[in-house]
Amino acid sequence: MENHDSDGSGIDLAPMLDFVLNLLIFFIITAVFVKEIGITVSRPTSAAAEKKEGGSIIINIRASGEIYVGNRLVDLRAVRANIERLHAQKPEDAVVVLAEKEAPTGSLVQVIDQVRQGGVQNVSIAASAAAAGG
Repeated sequence: MENHDSDGSGIDLAPMLDFVLNLLIFFIITAVFVKEIGITVSRPTSAAAEKKEGGSIIINIRASGEIYVGNRLVDLRAVRANIERLHAQKPEDAVVVLAEKEAPTGSLVQVIDQVRQGGVQNVSIAASAAAAGG
C-alpha cells in the first residue's frame, strides 16, 4: 500500500493569521493614541444653589443664550473685554458664571474660554438664582 500525501490539498492558514495579527497590532496602536478632549462640568441643581455675589464678577447665561456681565446684556465677543476691564479694577475678584439649567452648554464653555482669555483663571460655575426661585 502506498501512502498518499495530500500536498497542496489542505487549507493554508498562515496568510489569515498574518492578517488577523496585523489587525490586532493596528487596533492596539490606535487605541493607545486616542484621547478625548473636553472639560467635565457638573452643574449644581437649583435646590443646592447659593447666592454668593460678594467679591465676585457675576456672568449670567440665560436659557435663551443671552449673556449678562453684571446687569448688562453683552455679546459673546464682548465678554473678554468686559472681564479684562472688571479684572483691572478689582484683580482679586473671581468670576462666577451663573447658568440656567436650560442654558446652552456651548455658550457656557465659550464664556468660560473668554473669561480665561481675559486673564482670570479662577472661574466658578453655579446654578442661576432665578432658576432656584430666589
